Amino acid sequence: MRAVVVYMSIHKGNTRKIGEVIAERLGARMIKATEADVKDLLDYDLLGFGSGIYLGRNHVALLKLLDEFPKVQDKYAFIFSTSALPEIPIIHDYHRALRKRLLRKGFEILGEFTCRGYSTHGPLKLFGGINKGRPNKSDLEMASRFAEQIKKIYLERRGELGDR
Repeated sequence: MRAVVVYMSIHKGNTRKIGEVIAERLGARMIKATEADVKDLLDYDLLGFGSGIYLGRNHVALLKLLDEFPKVQDKYAFIFSTSALPEIPIIHDYHRALRKRLLRKGFEILGEFTCRGYSTHGPLKLFGGINKGRPNKSDLEMASRFAEQIKKIYLERRGELGDR
């Protein structure tokens, strides 16, 4: 399995922490979206895309990177993020723009993960921020379980998961 985790984490390093856990579990390379080259990324079969949530969506550098992709076949993806505020179904869909781009490019999305992250952005700084200590041990354990589930689904789809 050739896997890569592409991420943007600029405020407190929250998303990088989650990405590191996922990459370790998958035996994947990690690369910042601003340092990624689409031609190199096309060598991978499983690609994870993650960022903090900024103004209700993934970081623009991640979205722009996906716009550079050609149409792909037999490529699998997963999405992850951290955010200061919880996603409220019906009102928010933090991964919508990223999900649409992945699907439009031909990726099969195997799963999505999100958790809270510490933030002192904007007016939150006046109050010492929110979600201090997040992502915490529990969040990192959930990210690890998410990665294991992604690996299992990937191997099943590729027909590489033998009977156990």
